[in-house]
Order: sequence, then C-alpha cells, then structure tokens
Amino acid sequence: MNTPNHSTKTWLLSLIFLALHCLGSYSDEDAWQILFDGKGFDGWEGNYRYFRIEDHALVGGMLYAKIPRNQFLATHRSYRDFELQLEFKLLGEDTNAGIQLRSQRIPDHHEVIGYQADLGQSYTGCLYDESRRNKILAGPKPGELAGIIKEQDWNVYRILCIGNRIRLWINGHPTVDYTEEDSRIVQEGVIALQIHSGPPGEVHYRRIRLREL
Repeated sequence: MNTPNHSTKTWLLSLIFLALHCLGSYSDEDAWQILFDGKGFDGWEGNYRYFRIEDHALVGGMLYAKIPRNQFLATHRSYRDFELQLEFKLLGEDTNAGIQLRSQRIPDHHEVIGYQADLGQSYTGCLYDESRRNKILAGPKPGELAGIIKEQDWNVYRILCIGNRIRLWINGHPTVDYTEEDSRIVQEGVIALQIHSGPPGEVHYRRIRLREL
C-alpha cells in the first residue's frame, strides 16, 4: 500500500482548511437578511406620503416643504438580538432623523416608542429614547465625529443589540456602548426609519441588512 508523503499530507490539510474557511465565510454572509431590496416596500409599512424609493434608496421627507410631524417607516417583523448595518445620507439644513430599535407603534398615533440611533444636527451617533424617557441615553463627546461624518454624503451606521446592551458605530467609529438597567423596558420590537418633523429636509437609507443573533 502506498503511504502519502509529507508534502501530500500538507497539501491535503491545506485543502481541508481552505474548504472549512470558505464554508465559514459563506455561512456568515448567508446569515444576513436584506431588509430593503432597493425596489419596493415589501416588509415595511408607514405613511408613503413622506417616504419614497429613489435611486435604490428609501427617502424620507422632502426638500420643498416642511415636515409637520415625525414619520416612521417600520418593519412588519419584530427583532430582539441582532446586528443591523445600513448607509445613510442627510440633505437639507438642520435635518433630523434616526433608526428606531426594539420599538413599538403607539396605537392610533403617528409616533413609535423605543430606542433610536439618532441622526442629524448634533445628535448623530447618539442613542435616544423616543416617546418614552425622551432623552439621550448615551452618545459621543461634542466634536468627536468631526472629520468622521461625511456631510451630505453616504455614511455607514452599525448597530448591535444583544441582551440589554446596545452599541453603535458611525463609519467604524464607536459612539455608544449602553447597558439598560431598567428591567421593565421591552428588549424586542420593530425597526423603523424616521424623518423628524421640522424644516425641509431628506434622509436617504440604503443597503439595509440585518443578522439575528
């Protein structure tokens, strides 16, 4: 019987390692869910007077008229532990927006209640508690994101929610590491894209993907 020599064994081990690496990479990528395909509102609900699809992005608000009240485009599904990644761009003066996490619609109302990864003005990168405690829970230091945020251009938001801990990154820069101490607060809910009430302005969202953990 022929016995494999050392070089053959090394080649076989390298081949097995490569196959396992490729399988692991495929599994990691396969775990991501595309929440917006750039074409339609499948999986989302909201006031379509204030949200539209343009150049494969979800656009909230308008540049020709004021936004009279907060508007939210929300997922049909609820999520608990997850990583969410998306790109955003703000246009206009003093535009404010945000991404709701683990949130709930308020019945017979335009508002939602829950955590918000904030956007715009001096709040970008902060974690806000929308329609509940109505305050910033955590955020970067003043001026910390200077040179990191690309004004009126695409930026990347990364959001990680595991248990009672929420972490945020803007363009790879960490802005929030928050642990919820109030056990009464629900840690599950919809994801919702906000355009805040105020002067004419737009927020663009694209490449929205999520993996459940």
